[in-house]
Amino acid sequence: MKLYKLLSFSFLLAALTSCTFTENIYINDNGTGKFSVDIDGSALMEMAGDQIGNQMGANAQRDIDSTFTFKQLFAEKKDSIAKLSPEVQKEIKKLENFVVTTKMSAEKKQFLMTMATDFKNVNELQDILQTASTLQKIDGKSGANPMGSSFGDNNSKLSYTYDGKMFTRKAVIDQQKLAAKAKDSAADMSKMIFASSSYIVKYHFPKKVKKVSNPNALFSDDRKSITIQYSFTDYMENPDKLNFDVEFEK
Repeated sequence: MKLYKLLSFSFLLAALTSCTFTENIYINDNGTGKFSVDIDGSALMEMAGDQIGNQMGANAQRDIDSTFTFKQLFAEKKDSIAKLSPEVQKEIKKLENFVVTTKMSAEKKQFLMTMATDFKNVNELQDILQTASTLQKIDGKSGANPMGSSFGDNNSKLSYTYDGKMFTRKAVIDQQKLAAKAKDSAADMSKMIFASSSYIVKYHFPKKVKKVSNPNALFSDDRKSITIQYSFTDYMENPDKLNFDVEFEK
């Protein structure tokens, strides 16, 4: 199955059921690290794995275990990308080192997808999720974005900062985009699709955490990792609710 078709079908699965989205960040002592977004849509496979298999035809009779980079996808769609504006091409290029892994099995009732990349500094991740939403401009199809056409496009600018003493996750809402989206009937459909989905952040640090500004944060035993769960509706409609600061022990 071609990469582009696989992405399109994967989003179809994600859009039909409640999913769990998990944003992971691993930061090393020197400030480098790894960023990933995982999507777990296994609930759909649990409910309708056989029907999905029939819809996919012969390809569905075997498990899908696919790994590729966006650089490969961009090579496949180079003609379409060449028609985009230089600004959009520059944005899309930010994603070329992301690795996309998809695991789907009707027998095991499993559908998992991960989009991951390494970084030299968390500042490189500014608006990375919003950049992912621009992928739909390739041929104008939502399938180019493995997390779905609306994922990342939550009317905000997201930034991360880390200086060894503090870590900050901050989304600033674009009020003009928010007002425009309020008039979009498609937004109501998005609400229905993701109403029962969850958005989880899991951050792993090289130092022990002293405190987190979000009272719902859960700590690992060594206090070097935190987990906070939100509703996906908050992620889409109130992205600033996911803002928080982390202070580390000296």
